[in-house]
Amino acid sequence: MVTKVKGNDTSTFGGAITANNVGAGNVLQVVNAQYGTLASSTSSTYADTGLTATITPSFTSSKILIIINHTGLAKVTNATGVNLKLVRNSTDLYVFDIDIGEQYTSAWNVVGGSGTSYLDSPSTTSAVTYKTQFASNNNNPTVYTQINNSISTITLMEIAG
Repeated sequence: MVTKVKGNDTSTFGGAITANNVGAGNVLQVVNAQYGTLASSTSSTYADTGLTATITPSFTSSKILIIINHTGLAKVTNATGVNLKLVRNSTDLYVFDIDIGEQYTSAWNVVGGSGTSYLDSPSTTSAVTYKTQFASNNNNPTVYTQINNSISTITLMEIAG
């Protein structure tokens, strides 16, 4: 039970929080995850980086703000770069970085990091998993993420719709 006071007027209301009594734009919950294990790939087919987080929206009208900071991106040998993609469950949302670290030499190129933010509308109250995937821009040359076990992070914020 919550008591609301406005001037001399005092009213009491209670019950469940619903989409109707939560103001649009309010942050309802925050989920944060981090991952720091080296991942490598020699393929242009996307594979999981290991960075993942799950959130269960309170309302179908909620939006999910995804904030990603990917670290330890590198390529070795030949002309290639790292591609990064955001995925919801098994649905590709978008490729947020392409050809990171590309250089036309066989030298190592440790880039550092990349990041993105994305506002999603999953329209569900079931658990939703967001993850990143990576690939070599060209088949065969090796690309890495979380090199030296650097920590990548993902933050999910449920925003009332």
